Formats: sequence, structure tokens, C-alpha cells
Amino acid sequence: MNEFTLIDAYFKSLSERVGGLRCDLGIGDDAALVTVPHGKQLAITTDTLIESVHFPRETFPADIGYKALAVNLSDLAAMGARPAWYTLCLSLPAFSTAWLESFCSGLEELMRQQPITLIGGDTTRGPLSISIQAMGLVDSGCALRRDTARPGDDIYVSGCIGDAGVGLRVVQQKLAVDGEALQTAVNRLNRPQPRNSLGEALTTLASACIDVSDGLMADMNHLLSKSQVGADIDLDKVPMATALTTGTVLARLGFVDASPSSVRRFAVSAGDDYELCFTAPPAHRSQIELAAQQAGVTVTRFGAVTQAPGIFDSARGGEMISPLGYSHF
Repeated sequence: MNEFTLIDAYFKSLSERVGGLRCDLGIGDDAALVTVPHGKQLAITTDTLIESVHFPRETFPADIGYKALAVNLSDLAAMGARPAWYTLCLSLPAFSTAWLESFCSGLEELMRQQPITLIGGDTTRGPLSISIQAMGLVDSGCALRRDTARPGDDIYVSGCIGDAGVGLRVVQQKLAVDGEALQTAVNRLNRPQPRNSLGEALTTLASACIDVSDGLMADMNHLLSKSQVGADIDLDKVPMATALTTGTVLARLGFVDASPSSVRRFAVSAGDDYELCFTAPPAHRSQIELAAQQAGVTVTRFGAVTQAPGIFDSARGGEMISPLGYSHF
């Protein structure tokens, strides 16, 4: 099967089956054409997933497709942008009908949850890698950014932290997935839930925002550094994965003699959570709670922005926290 037949068989039909925002010219030409509606800005993001780096070799193709799109939608969520279009570049070591059908089913499942239109891309032979560029629309001047947090702002995180880190340990150590806590962790690793509805609602409430991909502390530090501020947090308030609060599960994961503090540090540095960490003025607390309820996700306030740089844990006597997280190199 040549490249054009492959595109027609799998990706062109996929773009026609799942409805998102229409484009002026999609798959089948040298480039796609889109019209940005009046009063909107186009938010553009891209992520690449490499086999054995971003996902284990044995990962199901459907999970790979789902996650490849989800991590890009999470970036749009952090900007408060509504998903509109995306392109897909796929490198495959060999042609496989079964692999492609499963991969596309994962894409399609998330596209039905978060309507977005596939409008182009590229396919080639090579080591397995997936690059997606996603585009979203946000009201002009209303996009959430990393450089606009202010001293006195509250600091929040959505959902809970650490499940994906646990899921990765389960996969790497080839542990049996028995029990709800471990199943949830593996599911969160393979199929993160981008918080797009919450991100859109926060455009009028939050002062700054970032998605949590490299670890809560590392990504929060990126936001603080961009805004030239610091943070006073209560690490004990950060909601952790259920698996990290259960003694028998902790033992299976290798946390035999670990202190509660070190387990919590693992949770906030493991990464792959794809939650939102954001700041907002205290006056917006009730509105943020309402927005979170309407988006169907919990949010937790666990700190405040300070003028002085650095991250300090008030629950541990103002101990300075090192913003550890996933390192790409």
C-alpha cells in the first residue's frame, strides 16, 4: 500500500466520519485551508510521541492514538482554547492493517468526546513516532498564559496527581493489574482526560495556567518563572492518586520503607497527569468552584503566589521544594 492509498483508507475517511469544526480545504491537497472566525485567535500546539520514550513498546495502538491527541488537547486546554483542527504526522516501521485500524479507533474515540477535525498530515516509513499539531480558537486577548500570575493569587490544580506515575511503574515492573486503584492508574497513563471545558471556563477567571505534563512541581515552576514570582504551598493539600494512599499497593509498587513525604514528592514529580495548574485572584473562588462543577472536574486550592521567587511548603515549616519532574534530555 502506498502513502496516498493509506491516507485515503484510514485518515481521510476518519476526518469525514467524526464531526468537528469544518475547514475550507482539508485532506488531499498540498496544504489545508482554514478561516479563523472574526474576534478569535488561533492557538497552535504540537507534541511528538516516540515509542519506548513516551509509551512502552507493548502499548495498544488505540491507546497510542488516543494519548497522542489527548496531550495536544491538554495544551489547548491550558490556553483556554476550544479545539478546532489538527494535523497528524505518522512514522511507521511497517504497514499493518490491524495496527492502523486500532490506532484510528483511539483517535476517533477522543474526537467524539472533544470534537476536532483532522485536516492533513504526513505518513512515512521509520521508527514508530506520532506528531500532532492541534489548533484551537479563543476569544482575542483572552487566552490563558504562563506569564501573568500575580502575587496574592490562589494556586489550584484540577483532578488528582500521581496516577500516571503509578501506571508507568505498573507497566515497567510488569505488575498484575488487580484492584480499582491500579486499573485507574494504568487508564490515566494510557488515556489522560484533557480538561478543555474547564480551560475554556477559566479564560475569564484565571490569571495564568499551564498543563501538568512533566510533573506538578516542575510545571508550576515553569509558570512561576515566566511570571517572575514564587509560591507558598501546602503540599499535603495536593490530591493524590488513590494507589498512593493504600499501604498494600504502595508495597507492591516498591514504596516499602518510603515516608509519606517521599511518596507525595513522587506524585508531584512523576508527570503525565495532564491536569491544569492555574492561578486566580481570591475574589474568583466561588466562580471557579462553580465552573469546575459545570465542567465535571474537581479543583483544589493548595497555595498562593508570592513576590519572592522559589517554592516553599508551609506545611513543613517553609521548607524549599525542588521543582523536580520529567527531563526530556
